[in-house]
Amino acid sequence: MKLKKKSILLACLAPLLSCCGSKCDKAEPSATQPAWQSELARQLPLLGHRNWIVVTDMAYPLQTNPGITTLYADAPYADVVGQVNTMIKQAPHVFAHIYQDSEQQRLSEQLAPGWDAYKASLRGVLDEAEVEYIPHEELIRRLDAESSLCRVVIIKTPLTLPYTSTFFNLDCGYWDADREARIRQGTGE
Repeated sequence: MKLKKKSILLACLAPLLSCCGSKCDKAEPSATQPAWQSELARQLPLLGHRNWIVVTDMAYPLQTNPGITTLYADAPYADVVGQVNTMIKQAPHVFAHIYQDSEQQRLSEQLAPGWDAYKASLRGVLDEAEVEYIPHEELIRRLDAESSLCRVVIIKTPLTLPYTSTFFNLDCGYWDADREARIRQGTGE
């Protein structure tokens, strides 16, 4: 009788044991990717028009809205921004409008030691022509309004400089405003 119970137990556990060491759990970070990057890679196919991905400094608040997911990236800020930008550009279904705090344009090394190194680290990671500068409070208001309807992913970094958030507002990658206007006007041509 004991042998029969052990056989039944092994038969029940066999499917579970076969998953050990494989990729059965998609939420597990891979050995080559940090956890934040694996989680973003898992969520990115689910994100679309009106979703946001925000890379922030350490002082950015942990928000309680259920529409906001917060991840931590123990990596240099510019590396995280660059990786997020690359992941979005490689996604076939979205592109991003990129915003940064307009307060950045008034900061200096004297006001915030480390500022010059921060700005230098972003060169080559973001195309300056793609970035629109908007006051921090306005960006936060937009994010707050959108997060009540659409998912927001916030990635905090160990950076300790003010006004260094980079906001990626996702948009449809295979449709554009011009074609949308044409169908709204009734001219599908």
